[in-house]
Amino acid sequence: MSIGLSVHIGLNQVDPEAYDGWSGELGACEQDAVDMAGLADAAGFDVTGPLLSPAATAETVTATLEAAAGRLAEGDILFLTYSGHGGQVPDLNHDETGDRLDETWVLYDRQLVDDELFELFGKFARGVRIWLLSDSCHSGTVARRLPEMLSPQELDRRFSTADPQEVGRRIRAMPQSVQAAVYRRDRDVYDRIQNTRTAKDLAKVDASVLEISGCQDNQTSADGIVNGLFTGTLLEVWRGGAFAGSYRGLHREIVKRMPPDQTPNLFQAGAPNSAFARQRPFTI
Repeated sequence: MSIGLSVHIGLNQVDPEAYDGWSGELGACEQDAVDMAGLADAAGFDVTGPLLSPAATAETVTATLEAAAGRLAEGDILFLTYSGHGGQVPDLNHDETGDRLDETWVLYDRQLVDDELFELFGKFARGVRIWLLSDSCHSGTVARRLPEMLSPQELDRRFSTADPQEVGRRIRAMPQSVQAAVYRRDRDVYDRIQNTRTAKDLAKVDASVLEISGCQDNQTSADGIVNGLFTGTLLEVWRGGAFAGSYRGLHREIVKRMPPDQTPNLFQAGAPNSAFARQRPFTI
């Protein structure tokens, strides 16, 4: 019998000491993680967490995924969700062909670079399925391009304000000024992470990865009162298990309900597995 493990990460804030005084306050990310953990538990997954704000450190997330890789074998599945800010650091190992920037998850004590995440995926055995939901900005491929900077006019249209602090409470993106300050201060840490990983190494993922993201690479993900817009829409489509379609069908139905400036992406990586996207979500 196949095994299903799930890990759920949600951050409504980060440690200001780690982010140049920025606390990254959001409203609904922890609830996203709690709701996804409940859904996974109802589907029979062995749930870790949820890992909420102070518990969602880089060390804890890394150790949790390494432990999952040690337990899962061919035919098993990992369900991994992240809800929080997205960020970027300069790409040093040339695995980004576009903007030369690596995407990050903004964890409590530091950013987890996409290179690290894919290296962790590389620890999973061939035949393992990894289903990833990332409700964060610039998450179209969990990691592959910096969005265009929104103009004051666009910010005003989208959020009725051009105040960066107010916008920061409504979208899940680390402000560029904070990204720059954190990278200048902690450059040795982030450069070392990338310098020990090559593009060739990152391609060695034997598991099959399927991601449904909160938005495209050049878009932002909206926060909310109860859930983030993407997570809330997913729950609406899922309807407590009444949805009977595939992963691809789930993605299509979510996209239909989302605004045109936030379009969830479906992305596959690792070992080819065409049947994966046709399976029913939350099925072990």
